[in-house]
Amino acid sequence: MAKNIYFFGSGKGEADASMRNLLGGKGANLAEMTNLGVPVPAGFTISTEMCLDYYKNGRKLSDELLAEIKENIVKTEKAMGMKFNDAENPLLFSVRSGARVSMPGMMDTVLNLGLNDTTIKGLVAKSGNERFAYDSYRRFINMYGDVVMDVHHEYFEEKITAMKKARGVENDTDLSAADLKELVEQYKVVVKEHAGKAFPDDGFEQLKMAVAAVFSSWEVPRAVKYRKMNNIDDSWGTAVNVQAMVFGNMGETSGTGVAFTRNPSTGENLFYGEFLMNAQGEDVVAGIRTPQEISELEKIMPVCYKQLVDIYKKLEKHYKDMQDMEFTIQEGVLYMLQTRSGKRTAAAAVRCAVEMFKEGLIDKETALNRVAPTQLDMLLHPNISPNAKLTVIAKGLPASPGAAVGKCSFTAEDAEERKAKGEQVILVRQETSPEDIGGMDAAEGILTARGGMTSHAAVVARGMGKPCVAGCAAIDINEKAQTVTIAGKKYGPNDFITLNGTTGEVVAGKVELTTPTLSGDFGVLMGWTDEFRTLNIRTNADTPHDAKVARDFGAEGIGLCRTEHMFFEGDRIKAVREMILSEDLEGRKAALAKLLPIQKGDFKGIFEVMDGLAVTIRLLDPPLHEFVPHTPEAQADMAKEMGISAEAVKTRVDQLHEFNPMLGHRGCRLGITYPEIYDMQVEAIITAAVEVAKAGKKVIPEIMIPLVGMLPEFKILKANAVKIADEIIAKANIKLDYKVGTMIEIPRATLIADQIAEHAEFFSFGTNDLTQMTLGFSRDDAGVFLPEYVERQILPDDPFQSIDQEGVGMLVQYGVERGRKTNPTLKIGVCGEHGGDPKSIEFFHNAGLSYVSCSPFRVPIARLAAAQAAIKSKKKTKIDVNVGLLKSKQSVKA
Repeated sequence: MAKNIYFFGSGKGEADASMRNLLGGKGANLAEMTNLGVPVPAGFTISTEMCLDYYKNGRKLSDELLAEIKENIVKTEKAMGMKFNDAENPLLFSVRSGARVSMPGMMDTVLNLGLNDTTIKGLVAKSGNERFAYDSYRRFINMYGDVVMDVHHEYFEEKITAMKKARGVENDTDLSAADLKELVEQYKVVVKEHAGKAFPDDGFEQLKMAVAAVFSSWEVPRAVKYRKMNNIDDSWGTAVNVQAMVFGNMGETSGTGVAFTRNPSTGENLFYGEFLMNAQGEDVVAGIRTPQEISELEKIMPVCYKQLVDIYKKLEKHYKDMQDMEFTIQEGVLYMLQTRSGKRTAAAAVRCAVEMFKEGLIDKETALNRVAPTQLDMLLHPNISPNAKLTVIAKGLPASPGAAVGKCSFTAEDAEERKAKGEQVILVRQETSPEDIGGMDAAEGILTARGGMTSHAAVVARGMGKPCVAGCAAIDINEKAQTVTIAGKKYGPNDFITLNGTTGEVVAGKVELTTPTLSGDFGVLMGWTDEFRTLNIRTNADTPHDAKVARDFGAEGIGLCRTEHMFFEGDRIKAVREMILSEDLEGRKAALAKLLPIQKGDFKGIFEVMDGLAVTIRLLDPPLHEFVPHTPEAQADMAKEMGISAEAVKTRVDQLHEFNPMLGHRGCRLGITYPEIYDMQVEAIITAAVEVAKAGKKVIPEIMIPLVGMLPEFKILKANAVKIADEIIAKANIKLDYKVGTMIEIPRATLIADQIAEHAEFFSFGTNDLTQMTLGFSRDDAGVFLPEYVERQILPDDPFQSIDQEGVGMLVQYGVERGRKTNPTLKIGVCGEHGGDPKSIEFFHNAGLSYVSCSPFRVPIARLAAAQAAIKSKKKTKIDVNVGLLKSKQSVKA
C-alpha cells in the first residue's frame, strides 16, 4: 500500500525538511524538529497528494486513506500516552493546513478536536479545571461549526455576547464553568439550527469531516486570491497536519505565543515575539487580546524562556534562515508547534541576508536569493519627509514599516472598488481577517484598532510590503456609519490620513513623502548583484531628473529615451502642431527649426547626467494624430492660437485620422515620408553630444530607428542619419563615436534579423509592441479580458507584465540567434516594460541578451533579478555537467 501519511513523535519523524512538496512546509518542519530533538507533540501529516486525490474523487476521502488515518491515531496515542475518544484520558487533536509555501491565515484550522459529552469528563478530571475544559469545548464547537459545518462565527458570538451581558461581565474569562457549560448547549442548538444537523459526537467522524474541510479550504476565495497575488501554483494542494493538542489555557502556568528568531520588520538580530498566558494560539494572532512582548516571559517562566531561547538559536542555525515559530506551554512544559521561514519586510529581508552572510551563516549566492526582487519595490516605497510638519493624532504598534497616504476605507470591498477607480485608500478595520486580503492588497496601508505585532494584519502587511499600524486602541471605528473617530475628530471616506508604519504613528491629512536611496545594507546587497550578473541594466528615461534617479540606483546607461515625450512640454506642442499643419516642406522645416534648440537642450541635459554611459535615443515613434486636438472646442482653441481657421484645423485632423494607429503611419514610416523630422532629431542629438563632449564629458549616443520591418527602411534612414551626423562631427573637428541601430518590435523584423544585423549596430527589442503584434492584443483594450485569461489559465501571466515565453519569447530568441549569426558582436537589449519583470529577466538572461532597460525605480529590482538568473544558470550548468560526467562514466563501464 502506498504511503500517504507520515508520523512524527517520540523523538523520531518518518520524514524530514526536504519533503516539503509532499508534506507542505508545516509537516516537513514538524518532522525535522522531531528529528532534532525539539519537544513537539506527536501527530501525523497527510500528504498534498491526498489533497489532489480528494478533489479527483469528487471531494471524498478514500477508504485507503481513512484506514491509514486510524493506524496513525494508534501511533499518536502510544507516543502521547493518551487515548482518542476516551472518557478517562482523552487525546485531542489540532487539525491544520500546510501548503509547501506559507499562506498565513488563508486556509482553515480546527483545535480541540475529539471533545464530546463523554471525553469532556475525562478532560475535567485530568486537568482538575472544569472551567478550562468547558472553555475548550465551547471554542471547539464554535471553530468546528464555522470551518467544517459552515455555521458563521457571528451566530456563536451572539450567544456569548448575550451571556456576558446577562452576567454583567465584559471578558470571556469572567464567565464561570457553569456559564460555559450552558454556552456549550446553546452552541449545539446554533449548529442544529443553521447546519440542519446535530453536532457530530463521534471523534473519528469529527476528524474525517475536519480533514475534508481543510482540503476544501485550498479552494476558498481568500486562498485562491492569495495564491494569485503571490504566484503560487493552484495545482500543489495542501497537506493536513493532525497533531496532539497541548493547552495554553490550563491556567496561569500555561500560555501560548508566536516568536521570530529576528525582528521581521527590521531584520535586527534580536529575539522577537509575543505571548499570552492562559490562552490558545488563535487568541494571539486574532487580535482579540493584546499580548505581551516575548522578553516578559523570562520574568514569568524563566526556565521555559531559557529553553525557548536555546531552541530558537538551534533552529536558526539548522535552517540557516530567520524562523517564525509557534509554541505552547502546558502547565510549565514547553512544546513547539511550528517553525517556518519567517515572512519579513523588504528592509528586514535585506538586513537579514547581509548580516547572515557576515555572520558566516550563509554565502553570498544564498544571501542574494533570500531577497525576492519584487520585495525591493517595497523598499523603494516612500517614507515621510523629515521636513514634513506632522499632526500626530494616534499611535499604535509599528507593525510594518514605510509610509502611506490615503482616504479612509472601512471594508475590503470598498477598498478594492476605490482602487479600481484610481483612488488611494487606507484600510481602517477593528482587526483584519483572511477575508480582507483583497482590500489589504488594494490599500496603500492598513490601520487596525486591535491586534499585536504578530496579528493577521501585521503578518500579511509585512508580506505585501504595505505600511501597517496595528493595535491602535485610540481609534474608534463605526463601520456602519463609515467613520473613525481619532483624537475627538471624525474621519470619513473623503478624509485623508497618513500612516507611519515605522513608528506606529497615525497622522492627520496628507503628508509629503520621500523616496529612499541605495545605502547601508541595501547598497551592500546591490553591490553583490554586480559580482554575479552578466546582464547590464539600463533605464528608460526621458528627462535629466529621471536619468539621475536611475543612475543613482545603479543604471548603466539609458536603453530608451522617448523623444515624443519631450514634444508635449510648455510651448513645444505649438511648434509640433505648426509642423503638422504646414502644407509644404519649407513650412515644416521652419516649424522644426523652432524645435531643434529645444530638443538639443533636452539631450544635453541627459548626456551630462549620463557622463560615460550609453544613451539610446528613439526617433519619433507615435503617429502625428497624437499631437493634435480631437474635440471641436480644442480645435477652435488651436486655430485661434495658430491664427488659422477652425475648418482648416479640422480638415487636417481628419486627414490624420487612422482606423488602427498602432499599425498605421508611425515610426520609421514617418521618417520615410517626412525625413525632415528625423533629420532635425539626429541634428539635435549629435550637436548636443558634440557640445557636451567638448565640455569634457564622455558621450556615447545611440540613435534608434523604430518600427523597422523591412531592410530598405533601415538602410535609407541610417544613411540619412549617418550623413547628417558625420557632417556635424567633421565640422566640429572632434572625435565622437555613435551608433545607429533599430528597435525590433515587428514580428517580421525578428525573421529577417540576420539581414538587418548586417547594417544595424545594435538591436533593442520593443517587447510592448512585439507582444501586441504577435498576440493580436491591444494593450489599451485587452485589460477587459486578460484577467479572465490568466484566471482560467489560458495564459500563465498577463503578457504585458511578464513576457509570453512560448510566443513572443521565441521570436526574441530567434531574433537574437539570427542577428548574431551575421554580426557575432551585436549588442542586443530589451526596452519594453518586461525589462523590469524578474521572470522575464531570467528568460532574457538565458536568451543571451546584452542588457535590459526598465523604469528608474525598477533598476534595483532588475539588478537583483539578473544576479539571481546568473546564479540559477550557473547551478543548472553545474548540474548538467555532473549529469554528463555520470553518464560518461556509466558509458565507459558499459
